[in-house]
Amino acid sequence: MNEMDVQNVEDGLLAPVYQKFPIEIFKGKDFTVWDKSGKEYLDFMGGYGVAIVGHCNPSVVKAINEQASRLMICHSSMYNEARAIFLRKILDVVPSQMGRVYMSNSGAEAVECALKVAKKYTGRKNIVAMTGSYHGKTFGALSATWNPKYRSSFEPLLPGFSFVPYADSSELEKSVTEETGAVIIEPIQGESGVLMPPEGYLREVRRICDDKGALLIFDEIQSGLGRSGRFWASEHSGVIPDIMCIAKGIAGGVPMGVTVARDDIMASFKLGDHTSTNGGNPLACAAATATLDFIVEKDLVNNAAKMGKLLSSGFSDMGKEHRIIRDSRGQGLMLALELRFEVKPLLMDALKKGLLLLYSGRNILRFLPPLTIGLAQVTRCLEILEEVISAEEKARFN
Repeated sequence: MNEMDVQNVEDGLLAPVYQKFPIEIFKGKDFTVWDKSGKEYLDFMGGYGVAIVGHCNPSVVKAINEQASRLMICHSSMYNEARAIFLRKILDVVPSQMGRVYMSNSGAEAVECALKVAKKYTGRKNIVAMTGSYHGKTFGALSATWNPKYRSSFEPLLPGFSFVPYADSSELEKSVTEETGAVIIEPIQGESGVLMPPEGYLREVRRICDDKGALLIFDEIQSGLGRSGRFWASEHSGVIPDIMCIAKGIAGGVPMGVTVARDDIMASFKLGDHTSTNGGNPLACAAATATLDFIVEKDLVNNAAKMGKLLSSGFSDMGKEHRIIRDSRGQGLMLALELRFEVKPLLMDALKKGLLLLYSGRNILRFLPPLTIGLAQVTRCLEILEEVISAEEKARFN
């Protein structure tokens, strides 16, 4: 198929649910992807944060190839070494209070497990989530997702869910009652534009949950695995949740979701309560083990902190020079640049110059590059941004 055939086939046959970029990606390596014509793009979208150790990471590819030649599927009703190795590995990097793991195939599934086990453990039916939250689009996860554009067509959703303003601990305290099973929150809100919690807020959320007997669920699907400059974004506040949801880059590009919880919480599940045919398959487990090893061995957490500071500093400097920039924020390599106008023209202009970017809503550029980027890639990203922002500003005001 040529490039036009691929685009026509997808446009004609794929469910029309994705906002498409006008390029066909053919291959990728580390922080670079190429289209069919051979044009190179610096990827600061990172597959919506999935390419956390880079595209086609050699360690992950090797692990996949070796496991695929041996065994790709082993239902969790049977034992498997690749699964056991990963279980030990993931429990080495999550808070020590976490003692049990459930494996699925996506972030939304990781959230579904968290919601179910919270209800099962507490015997309470209500869940409190945040305005601006995004937890996925399956019915349970969507019920905890705030944006009406995702929810309205599918209502009624699950009962018992309510929303309080993000970063408002007084409103949270009023909303968490003896009927609240859990509070679910992103330590850094991603979909809403990389919104940071104010100092002390997550500690207040922890206190309120403890006072009211509710569980605390952290959705680290986008913010975890080193992206924020700590292995888990919650580490910045020193707060430990009862349940944590992990996905996106956990298996280096292979679909996987993980829910970890305190031993006593996960033990409330009984046989058959919550299972997945493909969850914990050996292929994903081998890829995830290689991914975690690579993050640790290459010290990608510290690299994310260092490169994030450089990128943030560049954004700050641009904000002083360009009036179309309203704000810049984030932590590590989870960053946002908020503009005063729609970002679509900038996305397309950057794409023409070989930079692949992400967005949040209509006026926010979001940055989720592989944690393997270095100074050269940060510099090139800032150069292209300067070019396209300057051009846009000139077109609007001159």
